[in-house]
Amino acid sequence: MKKLALLLLFLVISSCVSVKQHNKRLEIPIDATNLRKDVDFTRQKLEKLHPNLYWYISKEELNKKFDSLKLTIHKPLKPKEFYQKLAPVIAKIKEGHLRLYPYDKRLTKKEIKDLKNQKGLLNRYNFTIHHDRIFVKDNADKIPNMNVGTEILTIKDIPVKNLLHQYKPLVNSDGENQTFQKYSMERRWPSFFTAEYGILDSVKIDAKYQNELKTFYIYREKITKEEKKKTEKENKKQQRSETGKTKDYNIVTKSFNRDLQFATKDSLVAYMKIKTFSGTFSRKFYKQSFQQLKNSPAKYLILDVRDNLGGSLAEINNLYSYLVSDDFKFINDIEVTSRFSMLHANYINEFPDLLKPVAVLTYPLYLTGSLFSVKKKDERFYVRNNGIFAVRKPKKNNFKGKIYVLINGSSFSASSIISSKLKGEKRAFLVGEETGGANDGTVAGRYSTEKLPHSKLQLPIGLMLIQQNIEFTGTKKGVLPDHEIIPTLNEILQKKDIQLEWVMEDIKNNSVQK
Repeated sequence: MKKLALLLLFLVISSCVSVKQHNKRLEIPIDATNLRKDVDFTRQKLEKLHPNLYWYISKEELNKKFDSLKLTIHKPLKPKEFYQKLAPVIAKIKEGHLRLYPYDKRLTKKEIKDLKNQKGLLNRYNFTIHHDRIFVKDNADKIPNMNVGTEILTIKDIPVKNLLHQYKPLVNSDGENQTFQKYSMERRWPSFFTAEYGILDSVKIDAKYQNELKTFYIYREKITKEEKKKTEKENKKQQRSETGKTKDYNIVTKSFNRDLQFATKDSLVAYMKIKTFSGTFSRKFYKQSFQQLKNSPAKYLILDVRDNLGGSLAEINNLYSYLVSDDFKFINDIEVTSRFSMLHANYINEFPDLLKPVAVLTYPLYLTGSLFSVKKKDERFYVRNNGIFAVRKPKKNNFKGKIYVLINGSSFSASSIISSKLKGEKRAFLVGEETGGANDGTVAGRYSTEKLPHSKLQLPIGLMLIQQNIEFTGTKKGVLPDHEIIPTLNEILQKKDIQLEWVMEDIKNNSVQK
């Protein structure tokens, strides 16, 4: 027991020292020569691992941006200052999945524990952005002074417009798409603010609500033992229930990630909302849902993937098999840069700490499998099709009625892929806003997280070019809706779903005509 206690004490002390050393580097300027080497390192890794680096930017233009950046580095910079220079160049590659991560401050175990017992600050609200202005969209906790529709004017005496202009170069999308940035900024600006000013206990806000100006502070409140116990009990109850598993209960949003309802009393219209393609128990959900649809009189299905940032490729492939009646090939062969590129993929780090020993033991098997999983064809390299994405048959209980798909600028990655495939095959009618993810595919799948040698910034690089089996548009844009509907600021704040309303009206008109 003594030895065990000493070992635990050693680990705690080592952890504290590690955190202290890590945070100390934040304030140490890095020599300009070494920073320029980090720029070269970034370029070399991108060229080696990214399978479609020059999709939205030419090689000459990207090289020019890297060279120009190096010319501006003529004095030592702190990691955060270097990040502010390099991140905008990475964003110019115009790949929504490709993002440089800053060298953030680490927290001690005590600090992490304390934060778990506190409510957030800015992230307790949902915001909407309109023309460089931030408005409170949701205030679920009913915190005073933050009514829905409140406009945030300044934070910590800094004008909101200045903050958004500062963060804008750090947010990118796929290709020439412009719809994703707004939604991405709505989610990420509190994180950018925290990264810059640290984890604050309170913050001063200047705001306006119904033409009345007000100044107040918002505070990081403690979670009482009663609140914590009640939340944990509710979460466990939902997660362990059969419904919670099948519909994928989310403890953060306290809602289901997927659900099926009937939008009309006669059950002629079904509404399926998928918030994320998490993959968790998804096969069971779709099997049950489409059997339910088959047993119902439903003639219309509304598939809502608005604000769905993507997820499991296997899940959308499975979902698609319930939406078509003919044999299909969902995606083309996945392209990689070389026979060895998959060896760079994150493997051990993707396992939880408790399972890392298992990851180490199975790593040789992964390496062998990766080498044999790549084939060469016409001087290009592709991941061998393992059967999941070969030509497939539709499910027996596939839906044969009319399908509407609701999309917006926050439909990204896997959401864009399935929307594009359904549109390309003329199987669905798309309503809403251009998706944030590209129409013609994406670079994602497996990642290789590269740590820059001197600044220690991290750059996860997608290793797989994933493209659905369709006729490509070549527009470098997102998936365009068949009928565009963009809600106004007032409609957003008033929770008016004008896109869904239009679909319901269109179904009503079609039914009357028949």
